[in-house]
Amino acid sequence: MTATRRMRILGIETSCDDTGAAVVDDGRLLSHVVASQEIHAEYGGVVPEYASRAHITLLPRVLKQALDEAKTRVESLDGVAATLGPGLVGSLLVGIEFAKGLSMARGIPFIGVNHVEAHLLSAGLEQDLPYPFLGMVASGGHTEIYHVPAPGAAHRLGSTRDDAAGEAFDKVGKLLGLAYPGGPHVDRLARQGNARAIDFPVARLGGETLDVSMSGLKTAVKLLIEREARPMPDSRRCDIAASAERAIVTALIERLSLALDRHSARALTVAGGCACNTLLREEAARLATSRGIPALFPTPALCRDNGAMIAYAGWIALRNGATTPMTATAIPNLDSFGRG
Repeated sequence: MTATRRMRILGIETSCDDTGAAVVDDGRLLSHVVASQEIHAEYGGVVPEYASRAHITLLPRVLKQALDEAKTRVESLDGVAATLGPGLVGSLLVGIEFAKGLSMARGIPFIGVNHVEAHLLSAGLEQDLPYPFLGMVASGGHTEIYHVPAPGAAHRLGSTRDDAAGEAFDKVGKLLGLAYPGGPHVDRLARQGNARAIDFPVARLGGETLDVSMSGLKTAVKLLIEREARPMPDSRRCDIAASAERAIVTALIERLSLALDRHSARALTVAGGCACNTLLREEAARLATSRGIPALFPTPALCRDNGAMIAYAGWIALRNGATTPMTATAIPNLDSFGRG
């Protein structure tokens, strides 16, 4: 490590439709504020142009609240971190340009953060995160498995071939007539249903791949619901939710199990919005226990997109001497870890 003094970092997250800001001091979370954009619910998904406009309006208020809750002035910050990507380009640019402006105005470092890396590290905000670990990020936009030997270094082992796990949950919810986002509502219904009532397909891709696929399940659920009698009984809706959830989680756990067979890990982490799913948490914990390692999950508030994970990843980077040049800009399809 190139620096040992305490550092206070502001993190800004605007990769999609959540506007987040947080302050981390020496790895400890001082504040954490997220503003959701309700406008997208009526469209059943995120409208990129509306998202970027909302960030412009919300970010100053969210930032002020985060600083106030942390009892911190801008003058006390040692660095400012923002999401470089992946994400929606218009949304990303709002947070990046705001952070770069603050960096130049105050003469403090700017740290561009990989959104997926921040999710992977987010469990470390609340507990010790041992290296190496195996981590999965499962959300509306991502389903990826990584082996993480050290902070700032991660090797992707598998990802989705088509739709992300969170997108599959949301699609099932939409087909069942549930409000957007559908994932939490599917989870709630599934707790009341029979997960063995319907044998939905679990994609098992050939060869040695650790990739997953969710498009076949979405089609199967759609075709089944189209054949169902109307009005559909509540018990049947619960069974469909539970059976679809089982198929999604089974696919993810099977890939994680294969990854643990092949890679040394001192912990298993699951992050992203899907890490709030009851069955996924239970099955991941069961898998980790069978391998003699802990399963580490961020608290639900830190599973969604948030500035806390960006601040934490930025703090780790700056602690190790890594900063990002002012020429860096949004990278919507950012893949490899790095800071621009």
